[in-house]
Amino acid sequence: MTESSANKPANGEVCQRAKNGVKPGRNGFVKNHHHFHQRQQTYCYPEEKVQHPSCHGGLYSRPFAETFEETPMLVAVLTYMGYLILTVFGYLRDFLRDWKIERCHIAREREEQRDFVPLYQDFENFYTRNLYMRIRDSWNRPICSVPGAKVNLVERVSRDYNWTFDYTGRVVENVINLGSYNYLGFAENSGRCAEAAEEVARKYGVGVASTRQEMGNLDRHEEMEDLVAEFLGVEAAMAFGMGFATNSMNIPALAGKGCLILSDELNHASLVLGARLSGSIIRVFKHNNMPSLEKLLRDAIVHGQPRTHRPWKKILILVEGIYSMEGSIVRLPEVIALKKRYRAYLYLDEAHSIGALGPGGRGVVDYFGLDPQDVDVMMGTFTKSFGAAGGYIGGRKELIEYLRSHSHSAVYATSMSPPVVEQIITSMKCIMGEDGTTLGHDRVQQLAENTTYFRRKLQEMGFILYGNNDSPVVPMMLYMPAKIGAFGREMLKRNIGVVVVGFPATPIIESRARFCISAAHTKDMLDSALRAISEVGDLLQLKYSRHRTPPAPARALGDGMYEDIDN
Repeated sequence: MTESSANKPANGEVCQRAKNGVKPGRNGFVKNHHHFHQRQQTYCYPEEKVQHPSCHGGLYSRPFAETFEETPMLVAVLTYMGYLILTVFGYLRDFLRDWKIERCHIAREREEQRDFVPLYQDFENFYTRNLYMRIRDSWNRPICSVPGAKVNLVERVSRDYNWTFDYTGRVVENVINLGSYNYLGFAENSGRCAEAAEEVARKYGVGVASTRQEMGNLDRHEEMEDLVAEFLGVEAAMAFGMGFATNSMNIPALAGKGCLILSDELNHASLVLGARLSGSIIRVFKHNNMPSLEKLLRDAIVHGQPRTHRPWKKILILVEGIYSMEGSIVRLPEVIALKKRYRAYLYLDEAHSIGALGPGGRGVVDYFGLDPQDVDVMMGTFTKSFGAAGGYIGGRKELIEYLRSHSHSAVYATSMSPPVVEQIITSMKCIMGEDGTTLGHDRVQQLAENTTYFRRKLQEMGFILYGNNDSPVVPMMLYMPAKIGAFGREMLKRNIGVVVVGFPATPIIESRARFCISAAHTKDMLDSALRAISEVGDLLQLKYSRHRTPPAPARALGDGMYEDIDN
């Protein structure tokens, strides 16, 4: 509901995330992906690469573990029953609305326009009218502060069952923020980044009022792009004012008629839109499933284009670094191996992984210790780890020069605002250590420690979590529709702000709460949040896991490590 996973592929193909809405697993209830026989024992990035035999021919230089516990059968049945009851009552209420017995608040066709082409499809809006409105108060909550580790919320109430809201004038202060993508804590109104942005705003102003190709190319823009290229380890880079448009407007410039795009079934809507706009043939492979990807690559090489069987002009693989709804990390070493074997091109979206993964915060490529030159197109956004706005594309110099003249987003879009550019420059230099301090390295390290600690504690409590152990995106399963709104409301009562997600952004029985961990979170904040989550979990009976992780044994920890808290 808050962010689309883009589960529907293009060209009418149907992609099935899980059979019957349940994650498949073999010989057990939990599907674990371990590429080492030994788990990583520390709660931070190791100084040296861990060397263990890999089950994929030595492709992985570090532990790689992902867990997707199967939905309990009883929970799945009750969830379907809950949606069935809501649907039945929804149709009953629609019947009452048609007969003017119940007031209809949503937009509808006027009587004198009944014979016109309909503007509103009642069936398509059925979910919004009868299901979403019941829990609408859990979304779009206005804040009136910096989206840091804590936020201030504007209090609002509804007197007509969430159709409209009235503001009381009160402010709910110091709400622990577990929903913003503020991974490294650079979304702040004080400190080096804020001061630099303020200084640049006084010198350059806020708006540029032109495109980069006309009068909107500032020296700060070029400095930023050179810095991004150095940070990524590529020849050149270019920036765009909007992360979504970075994907949707540049993929059509890279692929077109006669090209084949292979897209992960859980790719973001911007990637899906860009692929559709390109006019290429699109094939969807199962999420992070390398046999599925290899089969599509092999078939593409063998059969070629439909009808003519000519070779494809280009084969482009689209993947993400961290998938924002699953918390999973792309199997990049295997993807690169397949890309090289079948001579395809790789487009990597690092919106959530840049800054949040790797010893140096350089994303999933750094996380696996790979060569950036093996990724043909490196895309990412500045909206998350850097606390700014916009996106970038990095790669070979020829690629960047081509996009400067062929990308709609580069040719027609207004230049990035100078204060935003300065925020990116200052935060990136901080991460790289070019500011003369270790602040950036410390934040990357702190994020890794916070992520491992938070995930481990939730697993010990008995919650079902999805994703990779090192992913700062932590999905916790709620399943039942009634528990979506209940969890958000109960957490807010305890001064914890969370994001809850349901259908159609997720499969119908896989509603979840999605926590985003930040380096700005202190141990006290995480402990308070964990206690509240455990309390609400007991209240709503959310501890579904049948494979509860035993508490870690007590041991001597360094100054940067966390001790256990009482469950």
